[in-house]
Parts: sequence; C-alpha cells; structure tokens
Amino acid sequence: MTIQLDDQAIHDLHYDEIKQVLKDEPFASFLGMKLTNLGPGTAEAELIPDDRMLNAHGTVHGAIIFSLADYVFAAASNSYGKTAVGVTTNVNFISAGKRGRTLTANAREIKKNHKLAWYKIDVQSENELIATMEAMVYRKSHYFVKQDK
Repeated sequence: MTIQLDDQAIHDLHYDEIKQVLKDEPFASFLGMKLTNLGPGTAEAELIPDDRMLNAHGTVHGAIIFSLADYVFAAASNSYGKTAVGVTTNVNFISAGKRGRTLTANAREIKKNHKLAWYKIDVQSENELIATMEAMVYRKSHYFVKQDK
C-alpha cells in the first residue's frame, strides 16, 4: 500500500536524494554553478563568471544571468521530488554583472497548487540587484523520488 505524503513530507523524507539530483544538473555543472541552499520551494545558487561568460562589452552575458536564475527556479520548483517543468519566465536585467564577481541567485515560491506554481527569483552581485525573474511551472503527476519506503 502506498501512503500519500504531502509535499513538505516528501521534501523532508527524500531531501538528500532530491538535492543530489538537482546539484548534478548537467548544464549548471557545465557552467560551474553551485547549489548552495535548497528548501521546500526555495533554492540558492552561485556562479563566478569567467572570461568565456562575457559579452562584447566586457560584462556578464545575459544568457549566463538567465541560466543562473533558471537553475534556481528549476531547483526550487522541483524541491518536492515532483517533476516540475517551466511554462513561462519574465526576466528584467537591471545592472551589469562583472567578471570574477560572484553572482548569487535566490528563488522563492510565491504560490502553488496541484498543477501550477509561481516563483520570484533575484540575481545579485556584491549586494547589487542584477536581475529579477518571475516564473511559472507546470507540476506533473510524476515523482522523481520513490514515494514509499
């Protein structure tokens, strides 16, 4: 018999497995992103941009900033062990990131229901807001962690 657990219980019971899956995300690893915090509906990651991540103006390319924001969005929305896929994002680039200065992204859940969830993401560098993102996911019925033990 399978016992139905709520999102918080699944997060707590399978935290190590969930964190490992999200920490090992191939594209984030390729870029050098580090998942530094994971909670139910929240995530934080950081990246130190190098020369390969700059645009023609010598500042951090928008695609790098977007990728970091998208990574914490994915981590926060999948933090319950239930597969969540992005539906929409809206990004505002506010200030330029600089080579060698750590970018830190934080995602927090605003609201979720059975099928959808909404997130607010901030990207900062040295206490300066670099970008914001608003994002929504579709929460599939599939879990990527085993629900019963």
